[in-house]
Amino acid sequence: MPKSTASFRYVMLGLLAQQPMSGYDVRRLLQSISWLTGTPSAGSIYPSLRRLLQGELVTVDVQVRQDRPPRKVYTLTEAGRRELQRWLERPVAPGASMKAFVNRLILAGSQSSTALQSDMQQRRSDVDGWRSSLERIRASLDGDKDRGHRMVVDYALTVARAEIAWLSDELDRVSQEPSIPEVE
Repeated sequence: MPKSTASFRYVMLGLLAQQPMSGYDVRRLLQSISWLTGTPSAGSIYPSLRRLLQGELVTVDVQVRQDRPPRKVYTLTEAGRRELQRWLERPVAPGASMKAFVNRLILAGSQSSTALQSDMQQRRSDVDGWRSSLERIRASLDGDKDRGHRMVVDYALTVARAEIAWLSDELDRVSQEPSIPEVE
């Protein structure tokens, strides 16, 4: 299974851990953050839900509706909850993409405070490394000759600095919250 497919599987499990949802509900929620993660197609959501159902990680309740197609609402099983928890316990890989990180953030409510802090510290370290590299590149650019390149580097630096500030603030906040118990 490709890495992105595996990750999407766990995003689906995490969303269903928050509350039972239909495929339409999942799509609508993910579309609200699509500028960060991309927009999943119906062709990825519904097959993922079928695979989760076949793997007995979710159940489905078919709700018959008058004058409309039935609504299928998926609920996480205990096996699904355990599989999600195992995935959440694995740290985010160094250098993970923003999409991979945001996918983990979506599931923060299912993570222990320790695991969440670890993911956020790794991300802050990664972004700080990128920021340092960008600052070296920026210092080497000729403002007039490399205008487009300079603008891109300046944009990336602004984003990196903002993300580092946000991560630092959130890490402070998360470290002060009561810990979510880890599931065994």
